[in-house]
Amino acid sequence: MKHLTFCKYELITPNKTITLSFPQMLELRRNINELTTFASLTRIVNNENFVLLFVADKQHLIYLEIPQLLHLKEEIELFFHAPASILV
Repeated sequence: MKHLTFCKYELITPNKTITLSFPQMLELRRNINELTTFASLTRIVNNENFVLLFVADKQHLIYLEIPQLLHLKEEIELFFHAPASILV
């Protein structure tokens, strides 16, 4: 993940770079949080061991294995919990 401007972000994958607006980032965070609950992770591990996730208003489809999914969750959480400096 990379922060470009106030409301623009980039999701960098091995195959492509996806530009996200703030609402798209919120939707991605919501989807990731749903996929990383204990019940969801158990279902994923017991079935296919990966997820296909639509990103940026269903313009892109990304393939994530469990470690990548958990890493992406950590990256996104850093954006929402890291203190930002404010100029007054």
